[in-house]
Amino acid sequence: MATTKWNAKNIPTQAGKTALITGANSGIGFASALVLADKGAVVILACRSMEKGEQAIRQIQKAVPDAKLDLQQLDLASLSSIHSFSDRIHQAYPQLDLLINNAGVMNIPRKLTEDGFEKQFGTNHLGHFALTGLLIDLVFAAENSRVVTVSSIAHLNGAINFDDLMGEESYNGSEAYRQSKLANLLFTLELARRLEVKGLSTISVATHPGITHTNLIAAGPEMRGKPVQKWFMKAATVLFAMPSWQGALPQLYAATAADVKNGEYFGPDGFQEMKGYPRRAFRTDTAQDAELAQRLWEISEQLTGVVYG
Repeated sequence: MATTKWNAKNIPTQAGKTALITGANSGIGFASALVLADKGAVVILACRSMEKGEQAIRQIQKAVPDAKLDLQQLDLASLSSIHSFSDRIHQAYPQLDLLINNAGVMNIPRKLTEDGFEKQFGTNHLGHFALTGLLIDLVFAAENSRVVTVSSIAHLNGAINFDDLMGEESYNGSEAYRQSKLANLLFTLELARRLEVKGLSTISVATHPGITHTNLIAAGPEMRGKPVQKWFMKAATVLFAMPSWQGALPQLYAATAADVKNGEYFGPDGFQEMKGYPRRAFRTDTAQDAELAQRLWEISEQLTGVVYG
């Protein structure tokens, strides 16, 4: 990787490419959508809230008047929504060059998805697992396509509790989040292995945004009804976190840079990878455990009913 600080100016034209970004209405998802649209890609904004998605569309169009945008409703906490979304995408697009699995929830009270999964594991991992599996044929149809999955430095203390994946016996919001972000890395690892076995040009890459100023951090305290904690988290984020445009750089690097290889992981280059510019990131031995990744994959197929070809 070049010694100069990589930023969005380094991204080559994306004209002729189609990029799908989950959670593209805010935070680093929105920042990535804005940049890719400015570089000429057709950008599909997959958003749970159509109202917020429409606001994002207007903001991008204001900055990039000729942006090629498509807003599609997607709730990653609902397998029926994921299937319906996949059907619509298949009807509208012959291929996907970039699939950026960006959306997520963080450190929330225990809630269940529509299908009975613990919401953080169900949304952050199982939702994206099912989505990628249903769209993988469109990804394969594009030469040198990429699946970029967003993890977190929170994975460093994460563990997969196969005996209680859904937190039924014991639940801690932070532990559940760490488990889901570790799952994102294990998914990336196993997908990369499968792509290599098939000899395909598609690559699977993971990223994390360090500590970035988005709405994600304060969402948990808000849902718990703790306004003081919410205020503190927002204040700390403003003081110590990167702006969302900078937090989006690792995933933009993973999606567009020429030297990115199958199975790699990118994050900020600063102290403990909390802030900075893109570089290859550290992951724990657990996050590189091939047997663990295969076991999680098999269970994910069983839970979602989505079996990769």
